Amino acid sequence: MKRKKGYFSISVVSRMFSVHQQTIRLYEKEGLIIPKRSTGNTRLFSEEDIDKLEEIIYLTHKLKINISGVEMILKLQKKIQKLQEEMNKLFVDTQNQLEQENFDYKKQIKNQVSELQAIKKRSALKSTTVEEEKHKKEFSGDLNQEINKKQGIKNSDSNLSEEDEWEIDYNE
Repeated sequence: MKRKKGYFSISVVSRMFSVHQQTIRLYEKEGLIIPKRSTGNTRLFSEEDIDKLEEIIYLTHKLKINISGVEMILKLQKKIQKLQEEMNKLFVDTQNQLEQENFDYKKQIKNQVSELQAIKKRSALKSTTVEEEKHKKEFSGDLNQEINKKQGIKNSDSNLSEEDEWEIDYNE
């Protein structure tokens, strides 16, 4: 049913739903609806009141549920709505918590990857340094062998007699 927005008087509401004004007053007396009051004490029904009244009229007139049953149904609906809101809040809170944990884990993993890369880099530098030292040792070992060989030749040359030296010098 299409209706204008705003507040409605009891006479307009009774025509809207084709019910007697006294029926609406009874629903108010039973606490099923609580319309606002104007300064002149006129009942002012809001959109929310109209929606609730529409449901009450459906339950009482169409489904033939008595006022006590309607009251129970409305209370249960209110509880269900409250529980639904709590569940939605818990869902949002849980989702936010999971997103934060996910962010924290990603940050932690990123830090660990950075640490591992730094370790790998240091290890590569050490490995390079070890390789360089190894090459230096090999080179110096080869150089020492060459020097020793040459010295060995000189030593064997120095073992020659003086005559041989003269001869060698002479021949040069």
